[in-house]
Amino acid sequence: MSLTTLTSPAPTASAPLRITRRGRLVLVGLISLPVLVMSLLFATPGAQAGAEDGTVELYTVLAGESLWDIAEDIAPEQDPRVVIDRLLSANGLTATGLQPGQQLIIPSGL
Repeated sequence: MSLTTLTSPAPTASAPLRITRRGRLVLVGLISLPVLVMSLLFATPGAQAGAEDGTVELYTVLAGESLWDIAEDIAPEQDPRVVIDRLLSANGLTATGLQPGQQLIIPSGL
């Protein structure tokens, strides 16, 4: 009769968790997705253009008026170039072609 001894293998030290490049990209995407969704939900164009009391000031373009004329009219103490930039961004305009009767949102602080 022979004696057989059974032994379990020695426990090995587990390697530290390593994240691959693809894993990091997935992790960054999962973290940034809720941030992006929340920023889109809470960012409203009217909140930037309106005054604190919720009212919006409008300016009606007259025949022959340019953005420069309007900027000098609504904020004579400020640099017209800065005012024009704020008018363009508040109204979603990319071109400077205005139409008589067109209404422009005047950003708060002008």
